[in-house]
Amino acid sequence: MSTDNTQHTDNTQPTDNATGYSFGGLHHVQLAIPPGAEDLCRAFWGEVLGMTELQKPPVLAARGGCWFRGGGLEVHLGVEKDFRAAAKAHPGILVGSLADLAKRLESHGHEVVWDDNFPGHDRFYAFDKLGNRLEFLEPKRAA
Repeated sequence: MSTDNTQHTDNTQPTDNATGYSFGGLHHVQLAIPPGAEDLCRAFWGEVLGMTELQKPPVLAARGGCWFRGGGLEVHLGVEKDFRAAAKAHPGILVGSLADLAKRLESHGHEVVWDDNFPGHDRFYAFDKLGNRLEFLEPKRAA
């Protein structure tokens, strides 16, 4: 397990409207997992996807779950007592070399369902080892 405790930089952009605030991107996305499923998460997010597991702060580690980071994306997997996999709701994860990721997922037994209904992007859906829906997409290159 990595003990990557690097701090996040402030990615916010100057405000350009009358709201007085701006959005700077997502810090992380959280998905629910059932109690005791951390090893399944490590197998999928760490081994299959190649993300680095982060050390959770002790007060949060006591709750269970695990966190991963890779390529500027952070995924928090939190324990939910009455867990039900997210079959429709999902994170949309931007990927470079989408076809390579699809091959890797398939080689590890994960079905990849391609969907060409998002203009300007190639994309597919897959599910983690707990049944949570994930969308992976890559902008199409100009012809």
